[in-house]
Amino acid sequence: MRTSSPRVSGLRPLPSPRTTSQVSLEAALEQRRSIRSFLPDPLTEEEISQLLWAAQGVTDPPARRTAPSAGALYPLELYAFTPTAVLHYEPAAHAVTVRFEGDHRPALQAAAWCQDPVGEAPVTFVIAAVVERTAAKYGERATRYVQLEAGHAAQNILLQAVALGLGAVPIGAFRDGEVAGLLELPGAERPVYLVTVGHPR
Repeated sequence: MRTSSPRVSGLRPLPSPRTTSQVSLEAALEQRRSIRSFLPDPLTEEEISQLLWAAQGVTDPPARRTAPSAGALYPLELYAFTPTAVLHYEPAAHAVTVRFEGDHRPALQAAAWCQDPVGEAPVTFVIAAVVERTAAKYGERATRYVQLEAGHAAQNILLQAVALGLGAVPIGAFRDGEVAGLLELPGAERPVYLVTVGHPR
């Protein structure tokens, strides 16, 4: 049972994302590697903002996003475990809500089979999904489409991390029920993917 601080309501606006960089897409692709050891230095609010936007940011209002989505149904939900809070991204507002206060990264690491990157990284993103949003149109193929979409969002985070001079690694090995419990996800929402991001050691 969770014993954390209560949830904090209200939107917290994020810094506006950048749409230009000194690192080309080709360079980001060439430099991307799975980084599993991180310095303890925290990420800035601007860096977290940019990574959230890269994964699920709105690029064509009111809804079109950085990652493609089957039928533009957007089943993904994005969370960030930081040293001070667990955040939930709100793409339409480019803002976050504080899901829980405090550092819950150790509990997430335990749920991810105690993998070192989840404990060391200053931020771990949890990509969750509500398959029913996609199933309403695509039926039994929805699970496949949602998993593909999570991969698109994760790759965006990985490439954005390179462009920011950071390191990252995607993680698929975790106990789904424990991660869902940490986030207190509603019944239809399930964690799909983790991505840790930080300054390479």
